[in-house]
Amino acid sequence: MPKRVDVDARRTEILEAAVRVFARKGFAASRIEDVAAEAGVAKGSVYLAVSSREELLTAAFDQYRARAEQQLAAPGSGPALDRLAQLIRSTVAMLAAHPDHARVLLDVWSARTPLDMAAVYEGYRAAVAELLRAADAEGQLRAGIGDAHAAVIVGAIEGCLVQWLADDRVALTEMTEPLVQVCVEGIRR
Repeated sequence: MPKRVDVDARRTEILEAAVRVFARKGFAASRIEDVAAEAGVAKGSVYLAVSSREELLTAAFDQYRARAEQQLAAPGSGPALDRLAQLIRSTVAMLAAHPDHARVLLDVWSARTPLDMAAVYEGYRAAVAELLRAADAEGQLRAGIGDAHAAVIVGAIEGCLVQWLADDRVALTEMTEPLVQVCVEGIRR
């Protein structure tokens, strides 16, 4: 009797291997053969799971997007600025827990790919702006803080992420509380 393969588990293994390969070699330099070798499967097995390298990249991005949406869907309770601090902490923890995904995203941000990074940023900006409006309604914000500051807060997190990926002397998790100090306490009334 032939061995039965769990198609979903195999696809997950291949996708995880693709993320490791893309993170290590860069998307442009990676080949399906590299992914197959990393996953310990034949090249044909990769093509049974996906039709192209671009589809592997899109699937990896979809995993990242799902994690980001989970972060945004868990607003918590309490004052809005406390929820903003929690969102910053959970986002940094999610990024630090998945450095290969972060490296792949950094690699493709400047490349022409089918990835919709603007939608991910839009989701984060909208969530932060909503928290800023709630904090303002609670009387917790300094004067002059508004929706435009949401992009600055998201940019601060992204800036720390890029520094962490570019310089191994920078620890992303050690930047969590400084981010909270600047992005939350810095705007508190």
